[in-house]
Amino acid sequence: MNSCQKVFSACVLALLTQAAFAQSAPELGSASNFAVLSAAPNGAGAVTCTGGSIDGDVGSSGPEASVVQTEGCIITGAIIAPVSAGVLDDFNDAYDALAGQSCDSFLTGTLADVSLTPGVYCFSAAATLTGTLTLDGGSTDTWLFKVGTSGTGALTGTNFSVVMTDDASACNVTWWVAEAATMTTSDFKGTILAGADITMTGTSPGTPAEGRALAKAAVTLTQMAFVGCEGGSLGGTAHPKCNQGVGNGPEGCDPGNSNQGNPFRSNDELGGTPGNPGKKGGNR
Repeated sequence: MNSCQKVFSACVLALLTQAAFAQSAPELGSASNFAVLSAAPNGAGAVTCTGGSIDGDVGSSGPEASVVQTEGCIITGAIIAPVSAGVLDDFNDAYDALAGQSCDSFLTGTLADVSLTPGVYCFSAAATLTGTLTLDGGSTDTWLFKVGTSGTGALTGTNFSVVMTDDASACNVTWWVAEAATMTTSDFKGTILAGADITMTGTSPGTPAEGRALAKAAVTLTQMAFVGCEGGSLGGTAHPKCNQGVGNGPEGCDPGNSNQGNPFRSNDELGGTPGNPGKKGGNR
């Protein structure tokens, strides 16, 4: 190999390495300014708040009359209706980007008495949750829960509580839902991006839900307190991808699971030394 070829190969390797590590979490953009947002298409947005309070801005794709406050609901932020096309675009872009995020693992059951470290957790279909889920991490750690990755699936929580440990932030927790999200008497934490209606009713006394309620359809809050997030990050904390061939070596990176979940068809080398890919019995 001559010197030009060597330089070219080094450049290609550098570019591939940079691309592998350049993965970034989706962003809400201008949609992040809203505690509650009904982003229904064709100006069909609708937000209804009955009792309780919303601490943060409220937006709807419909006209001003589409945001309804009844029976003493207090909204401390601005009411913006209709929101700009840019807000709707940012919401839809974030929703689609989250839909494409790969799953670290799949969950089943109610999540009662479960503790989870940062990552991307998925339900292939609907999720029906109850009990207490503990999210164990620090101030910059993020969690992404995806419900309905097979294409359909609603999120339902009844007497469901999310507890954050240490310095973990509710604004770094994201719930992507293929269809509707319904929370009843639940101490909920996190930003919901729902493909259909969001309905939240009656949190436990004195404990407000904290996050964002952002939907492709209507949002209805009844007899509850809802505190919106400022800032925060979408997506789930994960190791950067790499091409080392053997998983999670000294670099602390993830080779990308090229076996698609089947250890017998891996292109990642079986055995071997991290940093020295070799060929140790993987598929040829």
